[in-house]
Amino acid sequence: MARTPLLQLSEISLTYGGDPIFDGLSLTVQPGDRVALVGRNGSGKSTLMKVMAGFVEADKGEVVLSAGVSTGYMEQDPDLAGFETLGDFARDGLPDGEEYRVEMAAEGLKFDPDRPVATASGGERRRAALARLLAQAPELMLLDEPTNHLDIEAIGWLEEHLSQTRAGFVLISHDRAFLRRLTKATLWIDRGAVRRQERGFEGFEEWREATWSAEDDARHKLDRKIKAEARWAVEGISARRKRNQGRVRALADLRAERSSQIRRQGTAAMAFDSGTTSGKRVVEARGISKAFGDKVILHPFDLRIQRGDRIAFVGPNGAGKTTLIKMLTGELAPDQGTVQMGTNLDIAVFDQARAALNPDQTLWESLTGDPDMRVSGRADQVMVRGNPKHVVAYLKDFLFDDAQARAPVRSLSGGEKARLLLARLMARPSNLLVMDEPTNDLDVETLDLLQDLLGEYDGTVLLVSHDRDFIDRVADTTVAMEGDGRAIVYAGGWTDYQAQRGQIEPEEPQAQASRPASAATASASPKPGKGGLSFTERHRLEELPALIARLEAEIAKLSEFMADPDLFAAAPAKFEKASMALSERQAALMDAEEEWLALEEKAAV
Repeated sequence: MARTPLLQLSEISLTYGGDPIFDGLSLTVQPGDRVALVGRNGSGKSTLMKVMAGFVEADKGEVVLSAGVSTGYMEQDPDLAGFETLGDFARDGLPDGEEYRVEMAAEGLKFDPDRPVATASGGERRRAALARLLAQAPELMLLDEPTNHLDIEAIGWLEEHLSQTRAGFVLISHDRAFLRRLTKATLWIDRGAVRRQERGFEGFEEWREATWSAEDDARHKLDRKIKAEARWAVEGISARRKRNQGRVRALADLRAERSSQIRRQGTAAMAFDSGTTSGKRVVEARGISKAFGDKVILHPFDLRIQRGDRIAFVGPNGAGKTTLIKMLTGELAPDQGTVQMGTNLDIAVFDQARAALNPDQTLWESLTGDPDMRVSGRADQVMVRGNPKHVVAYLKDFLFDDAQARAPVRSLSGGEKARLLLARLMARPSNLLVMDEPTNDLDVETLDLLQDLLGEYDGTVLLVSHDRDFIDRVADTTVAMEGDGRAIVYAGGWTDYQAQRGQIEPEEPQAQASRPASAATASASPKPGKGGLSFTERHRLEELPALIARLEAEIAKLSEFMADPDLFAAAPAKFEKASMALSERQAALMDAEEEWLALEEKAAV
């Protein structure tokens, strides 16, 4: 027996002042569906979701919601006007006695229901909107980037909640791990058409490549047919007094078909320029700590950052990740300890708050008004890595069209704002990148490109992210800040951190070695010495097993990476960098083992 669909869209068409966003679009959402809605930035994902929710009316077509079906829509910028607190907004419309649902969601999503709306951040407002939707428990949930502004712990809670719900949902997200865990079907928006596959996001990229490959084959065959028919039209005419008019009309039809095809959006022509080479030692922090009033952000902590490192900082919102990075880059002074900056540093910062973007400026003004990009005497040129370039041509490199150059920044989607910020960031040379939540709102294709660019970047990268998949793809070291003032360093990315954390969790707040090759340590609360060891030596002896374990893990990872027989030929620079890193860690392991043996012998005296 056929199921009654929750929602059905039939022959939907919608145009915003230019080419149609959708034309003749039809789709169905069934009870219990868990659907990923994917597509390039600007393809219309959020617009389609608003059509599904009834917030945007289509020019043509029909939207049918089955009788009695309740829906809930979480938009990216919720309107909390008229509510005094976040809790008031989240509880609005709930039946008496069910307010506890908001409290449960607030605990999992980590926001304070008593926070006044007037002082709440954009992230807190979004979490309140998500809590409101979950508390209402509709039969169909429409979720537009629900993981933005959530930390990894809250994302995990949301994953678990959605995995257990019986409701159907349609989900837009840039978080690959989140989509893979939750979805069982995929809606793909591509050039105004929507395709559906009854597989979750796990199979999307394979499906996309197969679809594009078939499309390229069909286009190639059509081009060959047009070429052959055109040759006949020119060469065959001399042998005939009269043309075969039917064949000529067929050629015209073929050309019309070819010209009507909408070409795929290309990949952004993004590039980082690492500029001058920094010193080998980029930053060295010794015993740095920070507190705001009674709240300890960071216990004494040592960290040595070497040129070429890719270090991810992870932890709950408010744990101090951004504060630590500001101390490491000299923007904020520590309460105790010292930070020594390396030589020849050119720092570029990607700010998750996008404070560098003025929503009232046009894209043109956003670039030409930047002092670092301004070309003296030329209002239509920007300086891009030392060379002048027309502002529209540079915007096209980041997939903006001519019409958007004079559009206000506020008209852009979240992903387009992220691309504009990257355009500003990539215009000038740098050798130390600070990337604070760079993945928010970016589509899968741009994320893939950004990952590759960061991998090839000759400088150093400090990354704050809640995107577990992106951390795994980019980071070679992870600094975990879990909200208790401790900063603990693990080899590898997110998955490596999760595998190691249970084995080397310290018992008391203390700083950890940063890069194993650096053998940097920090002091903890004083304890009396034992045996023939001083306090410092006793602390060092307790710390060395964890350091040795991390070194061994990194050596194993590097050895596996270098085992690829094609690596040297395909990427000699990466091979050389990995070889140097392996030698450093092997030498550091030998030193650490010898130090441990010496201290053990001394302790036994």
